[in-house]
Amino acid sequence: MKYIFLILFMNLLPQYSGKSLRRDDSYPKKFEDIKNEIAGYTDIAKAIIDLAVHGKAQNRSYERLAVFADTIGPRVSGSKNLDAAIKYMFSALHKDGLENVHLEPVKVPHWERGEEFATMLEPRNHNIAILGLGNSVATPPEGITAEVIVVSSFDELHRRAQEAKGKIVVYNEPFINYSETVQYRSRGAVEAAKAGAVASLIRSIASFSIHSPHTGWQDYQPNVPRIPTACISVEDAEMMSRMSFRGTKIIVHLKMGAKTYPDSPSFNTVAEIVGSKYPEQV
Repeated sequence: MKYIFLILFMNLLPQYSGKSLRRDDSYPKKFEDIKNEIAGYTDIAKAIIDLAVHGKAQNRSYERLAVFADTIGPRVSGSKNLDAAIKYMFSALHKDGLENVHLEPVKVPHWERGEEFATMLEPRNHNIAILGLGNSVATPPEGITAEVIVVSSFDELHRRAQEAKGKIVVYNEPFINYSETVQYRSRGAVEAAKAGAVASLIRSIASFSIHSPHTGWQDYQPNVPRIPTACISVEDAEMMSRMSFRGTKIIVHLKMGAKTYPDSPSFNTVAEIVGSKYPEQV
């Protein structure tokens, strides 16, 4: 939902640069005027922050988030949990007294992770913690058993492209920051496939780990073979990197049962707090 709103806002920004958005489709205010207007609410903003951080509302947001996460759980696009989450939030927004609470029908991708596991067979037997990346294809029913090549960057992969053919590419990219490092999650499978790899495993995009894979969405490209891809923990990526530097041969068996279905019906959940002083402004 936030992602969709961000795209919409970015598309509107050049068109309405220097203008404010109003319900009556008139745009008389400059952004500089709006900035000055917002600056006038400093004391009110501080009072709200103090209420949330130190006052009666202390921890309320965290507690409500905990109830929501504990009750609903993971909300993958197209899942029953997402349907439950929408119903939960629709009801909560009504109870909180927000205005214009409504649902907008929309189609959403429907992808299911399915059963999945990865096992290192050489140089020793070791179960690798994995989480399939969103939109990943499945392995063949019997899985994929292949040698591993470990790289720390796309540049290294491109230099060693001949070595990657028929192998599983493991990315052990250093964490710089989320926006820079997440490209390995979004593009890792595509770049590995271009080099002829049969699968890719991406070190979780996180600054630290407790042996916990951190997953997310990834994108394929037209005319590039779609290969299975999953995230692995920082610890397993580092371990295989050490093995590789020592010249140790690594063989991994990977099995993923991911499925992609036709887009499913869902909803955008919308609510407003209409201003008392400028109700015509959005």
